[in-house]
Amino acid sequence: MNKNSKIYVAGHRGMVGSAIYRKLQKEGYLNLITRTSSALDLRDSVAVAAFFKEEKPEFVFLAAAKVGGIVANNTYRADFIYENLCIQNNVIHQSYLNGVEKLMFLGSSCIYPKLAPQPLKEEYLLTGLLESTNEPYAIAKIAGIKMCEAYRAQYGCNFISVMPTNLYGPNDNYDLEKSHVLPALIRKFHEAKKNKQPEVEIWGTGSPKREFLFADDLADACYYLMQNYDGVDFLNIGTGHDLSIKELALLVKDIVGYEGELTFNTSKPDGTPRKLMDVSKLHSLGWKHTIELPEGIKLAYQDFLSKQ
Repeated sequence: MNKNSKIYVAGHRGMVGSAIYRKLQKEGYLNLITRTSSALDLRDSVAVAAFFKEEKPEFVFLAAAKVGGIVANNTYRADFIYENLCIQNNVIHQSYLNGVEKLMFLGSSCIYPKLAPQPLKEEYLLTGLLESTNEPYAIAKIAGIKMCEAYRAQYGCNFISVMPTNLYGPNDNYDLEKSHVLPALIRKFHEAKKNKQPEVEIWGTGSPKREFLFADDLADACYYLMQNYDGVDFLNIGTGHDLSIKELALLVKDIVGYEGELTFNTSKPDGTPRKLMDVSKLHSLGWKHTIELPEGIKLAYQDFLSKQ
């Protein structure tokens, strides 16, 4: 990519896409193409075909997706598989038809089997059953990986895939029903502090372990790999460190400044017991995260406060 390359960031308003867009702007890229979902419905094959024919992007970051937390994934199962398959099918296929030089597809750590050994190595894909609550979303993401591999094998397309761990940061979704665990905790503790509630309920037992990567670190990794990686194999992107949901809750509680108690609602699902990425391949290529969790949560809380 050079500074005048025509670069399409699909999903530029989401947490991931906006971070990639900010990174490209910061690095001096001048020819960035975006479309809001109201201007271009990526589920619409005719509209996507017309967009690619007109714009002819040279590079594509495919960060558009229908995303949500454990409840949303389990409730809107049909929507999650249908909409994500539509989005990626249309963008990947049109990238091939219109001669895109390089495409990066962003997946998710939920592609791995529920009971895969930890940490999760890339080769564990398709070696066991998925976590049932987010299986439709995971299957769509696995299809995206395999689609990039297939277009590379059949047509020689330079389409690469990356699988980020749990993400958080600016432009996150703080909706308690539809968000992921970290932004939900930020909102819960903030509101409890504001309303002087004596306790905050945490879903599940607090024992599952999760890894978190700040969105701007992910964007930095994506930018680095777009410049330096052309391999057929997908790559994990993460920190290589995790902590329990209880430890995370205590960290968020401290940063928000809430002084009440925690309770755990064990009738709510825990999800996968542990999801820690093996990032040795990423490290061997020369990239490592720079924003540690306490610093990242402070930045995320500032972002949350700015939207109140």
